[in-house]
Amino acid sequence: MKKLLSVALGLAIASTAYANEVSFEQYIEGLKKEAREKGISEQVVKQAFANVEHKPRAVKADNNQPEKRLTLDEYIPRAVPDWKVKQAKSLYKEHYAELSKIGEEYGVQPRFIVALWGIESNFGRFTGNYPVIDALSTMAYDGRREAFFRKETMAALQILDEGHIPYEDFKGSWAGAMGQCQFMPSSFLSFAADGNGDGKKDIWNSEADVFASAANYLSQYGWNDKFTWGRQVKLPAGFDMNLEGRVEGKEKTLAQWNQLGITRYDGSSLPQVDVDAWLTAPDNANGRVYLVYNNYNVLMKWNRSYYFALAVSHLADRITL
Repeated sequence: MKKLLSVALGLAIASTAYANEVSFEQYIEGLKKEAREKGISEQVVKQAFANVEHKPRAVKADNNQPEKRLTLDEYIPRAVPDWKVKQAKSLYKEHYAELSKIGEEYGVQPRFIVALWGIESNFGRFTGNYPVIDALSTMAYDGRREAFFRKETMAALQILDEGHIPYEDFKGSWAGAMGQCQFMPSSFLSFAADGNGDGKKDIWNSEADVFASAANYLSQYGWNDKFTWGRQVKLPAGFDMNLEGRVEGKEKTLAQWNQLGITRYDGSSLPQVDVDAWLTAPDNANGRVYLVYNNYNVLMKWNRSYYFALAVSHLADRITL
């Protein structure tokens, strides 16, 4: 009787139920109910949740991200060490023909594709070992971003339902990011691309598909290959920091920023390029300061972490043939 009551309670759980309100098992029953209502096959629902486990380490990882403990001066050298730059240059050269074709098709500079690949998964070497359904269910249950992770759980079930990857191979990061480009499930459904023409979208094993998927994502969000991402700059003494902020209305042309006394990091004048830029100082005016273009805003769509976006940007700057 208790078991039946528990199941019934689980089925009635609203999508706003957090960890302090119901048990994980009850929460899973709510996810199952939603999945069935969204048309996920019973076979996939049963397989995905048969042995689902709560993963406290995922919640711990979410609470221990670098923005909460490192400055950019500490983080950038760790995220973009010389050995990673060396590997990035080597792989850029190795895959140059393929990257160039994909870059031209989608309007994205190949060096940014390689930089994303390197920062996300160390060029495909570290893609995560968390069962994706376990990770996403845990993060949804935790409640801090429940609506987001619940939606991603449903997207992950759709990926299984469409047969893109076997359940036993469906693993990723603590946040449920998957494959060599670490797409969240909804990003896979929206942006994954077939780069090698085999009819599949395999971001786990096909480098061509990884490159095309990353380029497609950037392109769809408005990437412009006529420009780079931005640059680190220096501020003049007494600069008005009320002008700082990556929000609509605070953008100015490089010429306007130049008139306000901002220079390149080496002290030389800003480029004479007609492009809007935002001033951003993630660690306040005493830390690193940047002028960023819309391409940087696109990188922030990929991952809301400015640490991530700057790591990708700095690595891309160092990649050459």
